[in-house]
Amino acid sequence: MLLAIDIGNTNIVLGVFKGQTLGQSWRLATSRERTADELGLMVSQLLERAAIKPAAIDGVIMASVVPPLTATMIDMSERYLGMRPLNLEPGVETGMPVLYENPAEVGADRIVNGIAAYEAYGRARQTPLVVLDFGTATTFDAISARGEYLGGVICPGIQISADALFQRAARLPRIDVRKPAHVIGRTTVTSMQSGLFFGYVGMVEGLVHRIRRELGGAAYCVATGGLADVISPETDVVDAVDRDLTLQGLRLVWERNQR
Repeated sequence: MLLAIDIGNTNIVLGVFKGQTLGQSWRLATSRERTADELGLMVSQLLERAAIKPAAIDGVIMASVVPPLTATMIDMSERYLGMRPLNLEPGVETGMPVLYENPAEVGADRIVNGIAAYEAYGRARQTPLVVLDFGTATTFDAISARGEYLGGVICPGIQISADALFQRAARLPRIDVRKPAHVIGRTTVTSMQSGLFFGYVGMVEGLVHRIRRELGGAAYCVATGGLADVISPETDVVDAVDRDLTLQGLRLVWERNQR
């Protein structure tokens, strides 16, 4: 069994694969202060509840965009699972050429998303891809029809925008991000919700259209991340939603490094 770990700024997502099948997955809140022992106890309890013995894990792969937790998670894996994880860092074979001016600047999660999207949606179609990830930041990544990582766009996530509005405008309240009943708000809260939600949908549509034009027209758009299921039904620019894209990409990188 393979344990895949995606360490993001908001959540740590873990998944256990048996072969190519994702059997279990969990989402934890990211806390930079957690120790290796705390993480080890949490992972051990999750595995126990799923009736998976730690000894059954014969491989661990991880991608991290949170440097303070990278070494901590490696330490946890060595102490509680008895093995050093394959950490997705520069030099690890991914099978995807990165055409960024400085490839080391690209977040590991963006690369594995591109790998998984190309294998699942791009290779057979022989079409470029737009990979949209609704995380702490919202990222748009462009993948060529040949499976090359071309680059992309990084925007503030919708929750970051909501928090900034509350912090910088003295008379505006903190609100939950949700779809309001109408675009035209009749209260301050519904007006803010409309601006955040429908403004965000408009941003997604505008950027996907512009990326598609630069890619030469048609490009298949795949969405993942926490808000993918919420935003995607509101627009016709998203062709598919795949919540497990990052974990699947980690599995593919693991397999390519075992050959």
